[in-house]
Amino acid sequence: MSELADKQCEPCKAGGPTLSEAEIRDLITELPDWNVDTVNGEQRLSRTFECKDFATAMAFSQKVGELAEQANHHPVLVTEWGKVTVDWWTHKIGGLHRNDFVMAAKTDRLQ
Repeated sequence: MSELADKQCEPCKAGGPTLSEAEIRDLITELPDWNVDTVNGEQRLSRTFECKDFATAMAFSQKVGELAEQANHHPVLVTEWGKVTVDWWTHKIGGLHRNDFVMAAKTDRLQ
């Protein structure tokens, strides 16, 4: 299990720097089930979690939502029958921050 999940999110400022490609390469090794995708020119961490049915997918989405509220850091959640897709990125900086990797690791622990 990733040590990232034991970390806390740190404050970041609007317009701050995004992670470098080298930093992303290093951090993504701790999250083998996650992908780095680019959406509208911004890099995001994305993973689809498999669930046994819609009710289980909804329950998982609720857990991710509670985690996000606690950290005041919010992902995109797409809940469907049998799966939930989670995308983490930092809106304030328009890309990836270390916080996104921390939240992805915490999300992994929910399942």
